Amino acid sequence: MISKMNKVTLLIYYKEYEAFLERLRSVGVVHIEERKSGAVENPEAQELLVMQGRYSRIIKRLEAVAGKDKLPAMQGVDANVLVENAENLYAEIEQLKTGLQVVEKDIATMTPWGDFDFSLVEKLDAAGYKLNFFVTTARDFKEEWSELYNAIVVATHSTKLYFVTVTHKDIVVNIDAESAKMPTASLSALKAEAQSILDEIAEKESRVAEFATKNLATIVAGQGLLNKKMEFSNVVFSGEKVSGDKLLLLQGWVPQDDTAALTDMLEKDSVFYEITKPKFGDNIPVKFKNNAFTRMYEVLTRMYGMPSGTDFDPTPIVAPFFSLFFAFCMGDSGYGLVLILLGFLLKKKLGKDMAGMMNLVITLGVFTTFIGALFGTFFGMSLLDWNIPQTLKEFIISGKMELFGATYDKQMILALAIGVVHISIAMTVKAINTTVFFGFKESLSAWGWWLVVVGGTIVGTLSFMSIIPAEVSKWALIAVGSIGAVGIYLLNSFERNIFLNIGAGLWDTYNMASGLLGDILSYIRLFALGLAGGMLGQTFNTLALMLVEGQEGVGAVFGWIGFGLIIVFGHTLNIAMSCLSAFVHPLRLTFVEYFKNAGYDGKGVEYKPFNE
Repeated sequence: MISKMNKVTLLIYYKEYEAFLERLRSVGVVHIEERKSGAVENPEAQELLVMQGRYSRIIKRLEAVAGKDKLPAMQGVDANVLVENAENLYAEIEQLKTGLQVVEKDIATMTPWGDFDFSLVEKLDAAGYKLNFFVTTARDFKEEWSELYNAIVVATHSTKLYFVTVTHKDIVVNIDAESAKMPTASLSALKAEAQSILDEIAEKESRVAEFATKNLATIVAGQGLLNKKMEFSNVVFSGEKVSGDKLLLLQGWVPQDDTAALTDMLEKDSVFYEITKPKFGDNIPVKFKNNAFTRMYEVLTRMYGMPSGTDFDPTPIVAPFFSLFFAFCMGDSGYGLVLILLGFLLKKKLGKDMAGMMNLVITLGVFTTFIGALFGTFFGMSLLDWNIPQTLKEFIISGKMELFGATYDKQMILALAIGVVHISIAMTVKAINTTVFFGFKESLSAWGWWLVVVGGTIVGTLSFMSIIPAEVSKWALIAVGSIGAVGIYLLNSFERNIFLNIGAGLWDTYNMASGLLGDILSYIRLFALGLAGGMLGQTFNTLALMLVEGQEGVGAVFGWIGFGLIIVFGHTLNIAMSCLSAFVHPLRLTFVEYFKNAGYDGKGVEYKPFNE
């Protein structure tokens, strides 16, 4: 559900504007409508935005190196200075790494020539001789160079040949080979320099780790204060100047449940205010108001997008169906128990911050345990093979069934049936939603499709189950089809002529016929993923049992060790892969199949109160 909102309009004298905003922020219930042009007109916000980016980059880097025993945030310490100090440390490290790259390049150049003292080259030069360094290929080296220029081969690496010439300064060396650019230090000196730089980098990285452990919490707290400044700055520039720039107009939204607290504050402030009901078309911020069960699934709705002003909150329907889809994909009661245990352990270890997420894991585990028991699977084993009462086995959904002259898996038929129900609910929501927000006249097409698809499905199901006679079902289908066709082809819009309406209806029919069947068949993935996970779990059990069957003595000991390793590793891997599939594919069925058929827009704005 979505909390109902009231629109707030405020007129504030410009000299009292910022002081009033501080008092308004202390109440903490108003969502301020920020002007789209505010970021351009607000130079302070631009500066804060740049600083916020610096905070984010530094925090991300420090979190990677901070020790486990991080110190709490320190009072009276300027977080901006800490950010600057951290940036300087990282800049020094980057400068050292750049220098190291240069030295390593020189080492790579010097390695083929070996380690020699450059002072000998200088002594040759002082004696009137020139030492030249060349690189060529073994094929291109000419023996005559040895006679003409005293060429000496130093080394060969791969296809390259390295050689030097020793000639008098007056002799011009004319050799068709690449002249090597040599460093001015020996190989050993370069390696020593590289090691020195590495030691200095290690020392500075150690300083960064100590800095992170000591100051990370303070920088994070500083970022929080910075975000508050950004919010306040944006709100300051969201006021519109009126009445000769003496008054500022500010608009926002307040939940109806919090309106009284805001009114009390405004009455004491003696400012002009107006609180009204929202109008159709207003961009109303969304504040969820759900029970404890549904609240866990609000994160899924946020992943797609918040409800707009012409949407219902989809979370109450997303919650049970996503849980059902997840359990269907897992399909194993043993895996469900593991999720429940894991949820409780992590909830205790991670604390309050992750309590909501762990409650969701526990809930999904409960659903998985129940559906897995219904499918008769426990860690890849069939409950039908267990010695349990026959009355319980009768509840297990397993095996085949005949339908329309063919044989199908019962679980596959159940998955498709769930898909039909899910899409039927989506079409019902769309028809009701269109009626509520746009009026009955605009919803006739949606109700027409609802009659044809949902009504036809209901009649067909009742006839298939022999609840109503075939003759009655035939006339019922004709009736719902005829009435639905009027809405689809004739009354889909009162602003077009009848021929355009018929054309639009035919186009909708094509889209519905081509899309609806594909949407329903998409739910087979529930059966397929559950089957794949179950078969993989059964395979691990079979492999493990093969190690202990017929083993005796020492072989039995090693066999049972292997049995335990395969069972633990195999089922852990299977649970991890099944959880990934069981999250992604139900999410797809929700975001694509359900939201599309429900007409969910998801382009709303989340309610963010202006508070401390």
